[in-house]
Amino acid sequence: MLTNDQLSQWDRENFFHPSTHLAQHARGETPTRVIRTAGGVHIEDRDGTKLLDAFAGLYCVNVGYGRQEIAEAIADQARELAYYHSYVGHCTEASITLSKMILDRAPSNMSKVYFGLGGSDANETNVKLIWYYNNILGRPEKKKIISRWRGYHGSGLVTGSLTGLELFHKKFDLPLAQVIHTESPYYFRRPDLAMSEADFVAHCVAELEALIEREGADTIAAFIGEPVMGTGGIVPPPAGYWAAIQAVLKKHDILLVADEVVTGFGRLGSMFGSDHYGLEADIITIAKGLTSAYAPLSGSIVSDKVWKVLEQGTDENGPIGHGWTYSAHPIGAAAGVANLKLLDDLNLIQNAGEVGAYLNAAMADALGDHPHVGDIRGEGMLCAVEFVKDRDSRTFFDAANKIGPQVSAAMLAQSKVIARAMPQGDIIGYAPPFCLTRTEADEIVAATVGAVKTVLG
Repeated sequence: MLTNDQLSQWDRENFFHPSTHLAQHARGETPTRVIRTAGGVHIEDRDGTKLLDAFAGLYCVNVGYGRQEIAEAIADQARELAYYHSYVGHCTEASITLSKMILDRAPSNMSKVYFGLGGSDANETNVKLIWYYNNILGRPEKKKIISRWRGYHGSGLVTGSLTGLELFHKKFDLPLAQVIHTESPYYFRRPDLAMSEADFVAHCVAELEALIEREGADTIAAFIGEPVMGTGGIVPPPAGYWAAIQAVLKKHDILLVADEVVTGFGRLGSMFGSDHYGLEADIITIAKGLTSAYAPLSGSIVSDKVWKVLEQGTDENGPIGHGWTYSAHPIGAAAGVANLKLLDDLNLIQNAGEVGAYLNAAMADALGDHPHVGDIRGEGMLCAVEFVKDRDSRTFFDAANKIGPQVSAAMLAQSKVIARAMPQGDIIGYAPPFCLTRTEADEIVAATVGAVKTVLG
């Protein structure tokens, strides 16, 4: 226990935690939770407490914890070659192999993969490439990026601007002027309860068209969106949404960036969300599921259309002036190769679709009639429960009541199940590892039911 107390003290004295109430943590009002080991869908802390991780870290440990195949691939790569850069044509066997494996799985119009470390830097790369693209085409004014309110695309300067959540803007002087936002495809929060899904899609399209008209299509370079919104509430799009949005983008010659950091590599039961919803993206952002977070790695998958212009640019201007020291890091690439092999060998994407559908159906059966449950939604191995004060009028609780955080805390305390209280709403999110069983899905549902009963009756 002395060691534990010392770790807690060192934590509060030395460690700057992301996405944390810094003052409360420094004062000891929030716990230090030291995770020591993990296997399958469970993690275990330093005190031996075993927790069912129903959020796969941060939607990222897709193949599950404790996969020795990936650990061994990382160790083998580190022993053979821990690092070399990828500038000026340098590469490793792992980076070449992983590039091919990604493109073998990606939509057919994709051409090349640029590697980074995380989803935020991948989307920073995407914006730079889009601006470069339009400069090469002689369109220096076509630079604005349309994102959506409640979308999540990172927390850097440009990527934090793309993110449409207040927490990531407040007191950071964001969003930057080049980023503009349009309607979120969040049917449950539609402005008029009488709207059908088709009516709401038409509303989203009209809002997008009006934004383009106000700003001028000749100033707008790209539109970025997650196939299913993640951190903004785990929100699948209404039927017909993506087809209608893509028609507008094509009409105005606006590129589409599909941010697949959450949905890529199987979370929806399909290899990519772009396949799942018929997106024809110009750039696809990948990260989390690329290595199942066993090592940091991200990527920007660039289409044939964009790649040809990038090549033209280097013929005209010399080598492209973009790169990270750790681009295509061999340890991350080795982890990616082993991870994608496991997805195939263990049939985990099919399991994600099947058990994810079971989880969503079981959650709806258990809580669909609760007077304070306004919506239960999901797709593949994603699920969300949204709480309301009154479901008939869709009246929300006061945010100060923190109903979502209370429910997630009760799940942890009562059942040792980790779910995520999502920002900007009383929403509990679930994104378990793909190896989840139906029995474990039942545990998640039971934990949620018990916590809802404790908090809301």
